Amino acid sequence: MSLMFRLACRSALSRWPTALLTMLAIALSVTLFIGVEKIRVAAKASFADTISGTDLIVGARAGDVQLLLYSVFRIGNATANITWRSYREISAHPEVDWVIPISLGDSHRGFRVMGTNAAYFDHYRFRGGQRLSFEAGKRFDDLFDAVIGTDVAEALGYRVGDPLVVAHGVGAFSFARHDDKPFRISGVLARTGTPVDRTVHVSLEAIEAIHVDWKSGTRQRERNVSAEDVRQMSLTPKSVTAALVGLKSRLSVFRLQRFINEYRAEPLSAVLPGVALQQLWQLVGTAETALGAVSLMVVATALLGMMTVILTALGERRREMAILRSVGARPSTILGLLVAEAGALTACGVVAGYALAHAALFALRGYVDARYGLFLDFGAPDLRELAVLASIVVAGCAAGVLPGWRAYRMSLADGMTVRN
Repeated sequence: MSLMFRLACRSALSRWPTALLTMLAIALSVTLFIGVEKIRVAAKASFADTISGTDLIVGARAGDVQLLLYSVFRIGNATANITWRSYREISAHPEVDWVIPISLGDSHRGFRVMGTNAAYFDHYRFRGGQRLSFEAGKRFDDLFDAVIGTDVAEALGYRVGDPLVVAHGVGAFSFARHDDKPFRISGVLARTGTPVDRTVHVSLEAIEAIHVDWKSGTRQRERNVSAEDVRQMSLTPKSVTAALVGLKSRLSVFRLQRFINEYRAEPLSAVLPGVALQQLWQLVGTAETALGAVSLMVVATALLGMMTVILTALGERRREMAILRSVGARPSTILGLLVAEAGALTACGVVAGYALAHAALFALRGYVDARYGLFLDFGAPDLRELAVLASIVVAGCAAGVLPGWRAYRMSLADGMTVRN
């Protein structure tokens, strides 16, 4: 077997330009596969890391995925709100440790505005328990302070101290603006790679303040409460959109979930974030499968290209095959030689592609993490990757079977015949 491998290597080296290009095609296809696989894993982990340490998400009666989308990912709208009385009762439950209220419904130049309180900065966690931190400024402490994410700051060129006007509704453009009660940016959050980066955060009282002279989405001009006057008013919220709940003990999560789902004062839903995230990932699993299929098709194309190159070269290698036959090589030896050659080229291409993929991941890791919030792991391959890479090598060997079969069928006399 070692002799066969040495013969295959020497034969490939004698045609090194063709062998190098073939190996490069396989290496690039493997690089694409590894890259797609790492991005798939990173994207899945990013979904799971968007919210960490939260035991339940509570909102109006709706599907698990819908509640997750609008409360965590700021996608879509709630079917109804939670009354302030219900929110207070859930917060006071003996098994609840903390509650983060979320109030949605407004926007700023296409970015969602979220009303919350200090518990959001104290208890919200992402990516395995990381806390929110500030790139500049601080939390809101005035009624009309706003804290923005990094995407908002970069897209709109905002800095601490700049003014900001909230618009009614969640469209990219709105003519119903709360321009009589402008906000001031008090802080810019550090990048998290989550929807936090694309959110404008204000206090719950501020959400109430900008709507005191509004009714059914329209400003009531006859009331016209000024920004100074509204500071003297009671701004206790009437309702919130959703709430993130942390428990004193996770052993009680199902008991509290049942209590909320059976809440008699109003129809509410309590969902486990992990379960809802898994359901969400199943919905987008088709795209994941499509990406994997495309990368494997690229690998298959490279292997077909290698088989075509070996087949095309057989005409030039007739004399080589005939000499091997004349010195006693069996037809099976000729077959094994070309299979070993194809396998060696494929194995070298797989190793080179794996190394190239990890070099690219190492070079781009910091940028992708900072820009898109995807943590690219370039550690040892998992069992799935190893199985696919081994399958590629086996497929490469199989790609040499047809050229090998053609070669051993060539007769000795045909190989020694000189053709014009």
